[in-house]
Amino acid sequence: MLFTDYLYENAKEIWDKYLEHPFLIGIGEGTLDKDKFRKYLIQDYLYLIEYAKVYAMACVKSRNMKELKKFHNGVSGSIETETANHIMYLKGFGEKIEELEFKYKLNMTNESYTSYMKSISVTGTIEDIIAGVLPCTWSYNYIGLKLKEKYKDKLEGNFYESWIETYASDEYVKFRDEWIDFANEICGNLSSERKEELKDVFVRASQYELEFWNMAYKGE
Repeated sequence: MLFTDYLYENAKEIWDKYLEHPFLIGIGEGTLDKDKFRKYLIQDYLYLIEYAKVYAMACVKSRNMKELKKFHNGVSGSIETETANHIMYLKGFGEKIEELEFKYKLNMTNESYTSYMKSISVTGTIEDIIAGVLPCTWSYNYIGLKLKEKYKDKLEGNFYESWIETYASDEYVKFRDEWIDFANEICGNLSSERKEELKDVFVRASQYELEFWNMAYKGE
């Protein structure tokens, strides 16, 4: 069994809850309250800034050029590529992008999640960092593909179509596959005990993803 298959099998119960979440069902159906979405985007924009710092720490800990390039791409992907869709929506909501990180603060769920990942990046190894960042990248593609498949005949005119298409796109699938392959390459030959430790990191980060959706829907 591939290392990432092992991770997924242990987090599947959590990931299934993503697809049942009212926030994401609302996105798929186009019925989600737009102010909830605006507040979510602001928190996710702030999240991505902190997320990029985790990759930056991995750059410091990289053991060779291949790892350095990979984690450097993670930094640029987080703060440039992935924020592009956020920025489009947020501008539509009248938000000034250059003011976001000064106008708004991380809420408690967001701060707890990003602090966990940053602590992993400081105290852990390259392998720990991979296990910590992978649920975000992978689960967003998982969600995007599932939503597009389920609502493919209802996306026209859906306010959230661009969000769904971003995470279901061929480019994002390629991005996900590259990180899954990288994780299997770096972590695939570790001991069973070490894989168990990394599984715990992956599952915990997956649970934080669920809490992020809860926060987005219920407010905080």
